[in-house]
Amino acid sequence: MTKLYGLRDDQWEQIQNLLPGCEGTVGRTATDNRLFVEAILYRYRAGIPWRDLPERFGDFPVVHGHFSRWSRSGIWERVFHALAEDADN
Repeated sequence: MTKLYGLRDDQWEQIQNLLPGCEGTVGRTATDNRLFVEAILYRYRAGIPWRDLPERFGDFPVVHGHFSRWSRSGIWERVFHALAEDADN
């Protein structure tokens, strides 16, 4: 998989603990939050509709549903504010 649309390791380290499903948090542990975040980045950076998301990211209706739940619960906003504190982002 190309990293053109993916996260560098240092970028992932900045946000991984802000996401639900982390080890040690209440609830189910996420299968692969990094792959999910990279799917969202890919979709927006490539400017594609959800249905054109490559299969390696999973079933697009599932990915879209997961994205929508995170949006409604404020997770993306929390990530944005954390990253916005670093002027180099």
